[in-house]
Amino acid sequence: MGFGVLGVFLGLLLEVSTHGPHSVPRTSWKLDLLEFSEPGIFNYSTLLLSEERDALYVGARDAIFELNKRNVTVRNQKVQWKVAEHPMEMCTRKGKSRERDCPNYIRVLQIVDDKRLYICGTHAFQPQCDYLEDGRGKCSFDPSQSFTAVMVGDLYSGTAYNFLGSEPIISRYSPSYPLLRTEYSTSWLNPSFVFADVIRAEKHRGDGEDDKIYYFFTEVSVEYEFFGKLLIPRVARVCKGDLGGERTLQKKWTSFLKAKLVCSMPELNFVFNVVHDVFILKGRDWRDTVFYGVFTSQGNVGLSAVCAYNMAAVEEVFSKGKYMQKATVEQSHTKWVRYNGIPPSPRPGAQCISNQLRQNNISSSLHLPDKTLQFVRDHPLLEDPVLPIGNRPRLITKDVNYTQIVVERVQALDGNVYDVIFTGTKGVLHKSVVFEEDVHIVEEIQLLKNSELIKNLLLTRSVYAGSDSGVIQSPTAFCGKYSTCDDCVLARDPYCAWDPNTAACVCISLTQSLSGDADICPPSSVSLKDYQKVLVKPGSSAELPCMVNSNLAHVMWKSNNTLLDEASRFHFIGENGLLIYSVAPEDQGDYQCWSVEWAPTVGKNFSRLLAGYTLKLDLPPGPPARTNRLATTVRSQETSSVLPAEGNGKTERQPLTSASFTSTVLLTTPPQTDPSLTPPPSGTVRLQPSRNIPANSVIPRPDSQDPAAEYLQHNNSVALLSLFLLFFLLFLAAMVYNCYMQYLPAPCLRLRATLLGSNKCTHQPEYRACEAGLMEPSAAEKINMTEQPAQNGSQTTKNLQALRDTGYETEPECGNGRLPSHNFGGDSSSQEKPFDVDCDSQSIQFADADDAY
Repeated sequence: MGFGVLGVFLGLLLEVSTHGPHSVPRTSWKLDLLEFSEPGIFNYSTLLLSEERDALYVGARDAIFELNKRNVTVRNQKVQWKVAEHPMEMCTRKGKSRERDCPNYIRVLQIVDDKRLYICGTHAFQPQCDYLEDGRGKCSFDPSQSFTAVMVGDLYSGTAYNFLGSEPIISRYSPSYPLLRTEYSTSWLNPSFVFADVIRAEKHRGDGEDDKIYYFFTEVSVEYEFFGKLLIPRVARVCKGDLGGERTLQKKWTSFLKAKLVCSMPELNFVFNVVHDVFILKGRDWRDTVFYGVFTSQGNVGLSAVCAYNMAAVEEVFSKGKYMQKATVEQSHTKWVRYNGIPPSPRPGAQCISNQLRQNNISSSLHLPDKTLQFVRDHPLLEDPVLPIGNRPRLITKDVNYTQIVVERVQALDGNVYDVIFTGTKGVLHKSVVFEEDVHIVEEIQLLKNSELIKNLLLTRSVYAGSDSGVIQSPTAFCGKYSTCDDCVLARDPYCAWDPNTAACVCISLTQSLSGDADICPPSSVSLKDYQKVLVKPGSSAELPCMVNSNLAHVMWKSNNTLLDEASRFHFIGENGLLIYSVAPEDQGDYQCWSVEWAPTVGKNFSRLLAGYTLKLDLPPGPPARTNRLATTVRSQETSSVLPAEGNGKTERQPLTSASFTSTVLLTTPPQTDPSLTPPPSGTVRLQPSRNIPANSVIPRPDSQDPAAEYLQHNNSVALLSLFLLFFLLFLAAMVYNCYMQYLPAPCLRLRATLLGSNKCTHQPEYRACEAGLMEPSAAEKINMTEQPAQNGSQTTKNLQALRDTGYETEPECGNGRLPSHNFGGDSSSQEKPFDVDCDSQSIQFADADDAY
């Protein structure tokens, strides 16, 4: 049963990994970026941007930094906030690590006004905020606990309220109002907090609607608890102006409701049920607001998904969705089921205080009827889920677990607005563009030199990433890295466009096609004078590099206008380079490296010339006759090598496909030249890769056999030949060993005696006896020996000695361990020696006579 479930799970995982948008970044960058860190300071995980001050504020361990937003390597200010000795001692007495747990980790950085920041830290498991006020409920005790906060006039936070972290709350701290928090109940809250932000109501609408604070978290489900501890992603909402109830829910939220977020592949019934980060992309109207989330599955199967949600769909669920309530099953188990009754009026938690409620003399939550408040307390969970846009993920990636996300809207040349997604994982940043039916991963940027986890992302004109070791600043685009118009257009980056005046890819919209149609690029002519000249001595090797920026493109090499494949004598190496081993005169000529990339939205391939080389031999001076003889030898070798192989006098080249480009090296015999004219090899000539040479022409692909099939056929032949040689060598080694150890029949022993000069069987009669000793006596001989024991006593003993002498005697002293001999003819007085060896006439000193000499 267990193996069946595992098989179903693996099959489902395979199906999921093969569906969804393409998840391979087109380009990968490893660049030197701006980085800030200071010795002895770690955990740069809390980031805050101030547009007014043009600053980036960083909360780290025991310190707060103000950095220049345009260049994070420039530090404007630094404030040290360490834990005093007494709180540090109290923390260690509670069993916490002095170096890891008890320092002051800055978790809250919020702007109060133009002159003040609000700062809170863990402070040795005694949370503190600035001015030394108590930070309990405002900041987490443990630096590893989940936490979120947002400043909207007052501080709205989601954290744990006690030392053990067993009492999570969503709270509001205000200098004007008392503390407001959630009910202490697992049905209300049992979360791992991710993100919080405010959605402001439009003041021009005239309905007097209040602003709303949204919280995103993952928690253990209560509605599916019969499946075990199943995790569920949630979105919860409270009203900014909530004051709690008059009698019921005093100092508790009266507007708290939560609903389930769905991020799944419905056709496969595969659910991504753990949310790691959320970013709210706000529009001019709250109905245009979209929030993005990054999800993984609870089993952590190596898949990540990005789902997008309309805020209008969220509001629809909160205002009209069905409630859930507790039900007792068999008087022992509590289960959450749909509430089918009619909820009280005004609808509990459906809306904040508005003009419509004010007309009914309900001007604040203190005036809500007790029936409504009691219903909110007992029914905080909605049954209706919030579904993603398109009812499926926007992006699915394999072997990548996204942990952070930020999104920006960019207007392209075509007038359309595109959402650009930046997702962070272990040391790497992915940039993707959302199209109507597709998400294209433009590039992958290596932010950190190791696989360190990115803990925070912020986005303005640059991308800022916080980690344990420091803060990294990266541009939103690397347009200047695209050296050709084709490369710039095929990148499909809304930030980049091609400028024909300067022949450069720039961040100004000039020539752009987000569909990836490179035909809009002007054609360019390429001449042989642009090729890189390569001089190689005969017999040496030449390495021709070819660098490809796109991970979605494959490379084709041409030699003198003929496509090369793996069946040729050339070797494809490294990053799509070409190795010409033992260069011969026929290898001279022009070599071209072409990139071919498929544009799915256009539906065709685009090719461009990446590098061109002209290969020539550096021949030593010699007599004309000898040179002519060399040419004649070469021509005869060409004729002899082509005619038997082709049979029809025609040379046919196979086209190069993407499947052909592997790291396999084909071993071929280089053509032989006149050794009198060929100097000794002088090594491999390595060249620096030349810049890309643009071209828009599409390379024709001749109809021929599939190179992949030819490669497999060749590989099978090599494998079978290698396997045969291996078994033959093992058999030969076994034969030699057994022959030497005398384990084989008589012919081998004669060969051994001849080679080694064995003294075991020097005389012919004795040798025949030795040879006969390896054979079983026949039945007639056994009967004869039984019938005439007395007449041939001494002769029988010698015959038995000869028959049984197999060269395995190991005891030189025949008297040791002497056994009673068999009785032949009933004569009990006659005794035979245990191994039938005549010890009196010849003593045995060694097991093998060869060892004695």
